[in-house]
Amino acid sequence: MAGPLSARDSGTWQRRSKTAHEGGRQVSATSAGSAATRHRLMALIFPVVQGAGYDLEDLVLTPMGRRSLLRVAIDRDEGISLDDIAVISHAVGKVLDDDEGVIGKAPYVLEVTSPGVDRPLTEGRHWRRAIGRVVEVSAPSVRGPDDPDGSQSAPLRGRIVGVDEMAVTLDVAGIERVVPLADLGAGKLQLEFNRPDEGAKRERPRRQPKANKGRAS
Repeated sequence: MAGPLSARDSGTWQRRSKTAHEGGRQVSATSAGSAATRHRLMALIFPVVQGAGYDLEDLVLTPMGRRSLLRVAIDRDEGISLDDIAVISHAVGKVLDDDEGVIGKAPYVLEVTSPGVDRPLTEGRHWRRAIGRVVEVSAPSVRGPDDPDGSQSAPLRGRIVGVDEMAVTLDVAGIERVVPLADLGAGKLQLEFNRPDEGAKRERPRRQPKANKGRAS
């Protein structure tokens, strides 16, 4: 059984096993990270995460010597708390324990975490959750002598001030520009040390919690 969540110097969180060493199960080297294994894991874990009211943002399986690391990233509009991490860690761990055919009986470590600020913005929900943040993205250039039909793409840096089902509104050097979601590349959030009080959605920085869970061999 897993122990309580404990803080780490990095500011992230993990759940430590009460066994002699941290561990769990491991996928064999021949199947670890393969497309087929990932597909089976997605089919098993996605309904669990979605049914609990969260979005499954990423799932990565990485071999680590005699065991493997299964990293599951979740998110939702309200953000992710340590309680959320604990709930999903328990739920996902249970379905993995109940269905050994996906991972097998070898050791593994399950890590549930929030996506992190370096996650590219590729979906409408990603942009919506980043309102108020500065982003750099490839977008169609403004029509002009060098691009009369606006068909070329150019790097664009601006603050996200609005998002709807069809488009993102960016404040670019004081000028609002509406860009269809379909025309945007993957957005990259930019770090800011001093964010303005006006013209942006004020939000508290989200700690990047995570929990480790597994079973020793």
